[in-house]
Amino acid sequence: MAPTALRRRLNWQVADVLRVTAETPTASRLRLAVHDWAGHDAGQHVDVRLTAPDGYTAQRSYSIASPPQAPHLDLVVERLEDGEVSGYMTEELRSGDLLELRGPIGGYFVWPATAAGPVQLIAGGSGVVPFLSMLGQHRATRSEIQVRLLYSARSEADLIGTGELAGPGISTTLTLTRAVPPGWEGLRRRVDVTMLAEHTLAPERSPLVFVCGPTSFVETVAAGLLSLGHDQSRIKTERFGATGGP
Repeated sequence: MAPTALRRRLNWQVADVLRVTAETPTASRLRLAVHDWAGHDAGQHVDVRLTAPDGYTAQRSYSIASPPQAPHLDLVVERLEDGEVSGYMTEELRSGDLLELRGPIGGYFVWPATAAGPVQLIAGGSGVVPFLSMLGQHRATRSEIQVRLLYSARSEADLIGTGELAGPGISTTLTLTRAVPPGWEGLRRRVDVTMLAEHTLAPERSPLVFVCGPTSFVETVAAGLLSLGHDQSRIKTERFGATGGP
C-alpha cells in the first residue's frame, strides 16, 4: 500500500452525518459522507472518536454495513447498556452533525477479491453487520459465487438489515433464540452442531467461512465447524464482547 493511502486510513477524518434511522429497537443506522474516503473492502471497520467539551475522548470500532460500491458509508450501531459512545450515537446524533473517524481498518476479515468457491456466513446478533457489506457487494457485482447465511437473533425485532439478506445466489436461514412470533417459519433455537450440519455448506465443498458475533457465540460455532470437519484455515472469525449472545 502506498504511504499516502496508508496515512489517509490512519488519520482521523471528519464525516457528515446524512441521516440516522432506527434499525431495531436498540440499533441505529448511520449514513455518513466522508469527503476524503479512499474506499473499503467488504468486511472492514472504522474507528469512531467522540470528544467532549472538556477534552475527554472515547473511541469505538464499528463494522461497515454498506458495500464498497455505495456512494456513502453506513454504520449500524447497537446501543449498549451504559455505553457512552453507543448511547450518544443512537440517541443524540442527528442529521447535519459531524463525526470523527479513521479507516478503513482490517485486512483479515474481508471478502477476498480472488474468492472463487462458495462462501458461508454465520452471524450472531449485530455480528451480521459486516455481512451486509459482503452481501451488498455480491449483489452489486452480480457475483455467481454461492453464498449461504445463517443468522441468529434473539427476536424478530432484533434482526438487522432484513431487506439486505437476499439476492441471486444467496440463501439465508434465520433462527430466533428467545421471542418467536406466531407464524414464524424460521428456526427457533440457538445455533448448535446439528443446526450447522443441516443449514450450512458441507465441509466437503471447502467453503470459505466467516463467523461474527459475541465471543461465546463465535467460540461455539467455530468448535462446531471443526467437529464437522471444516478446515481451520478456511474459517475466519471476528468477535466482540466478553459474554452473552443472541
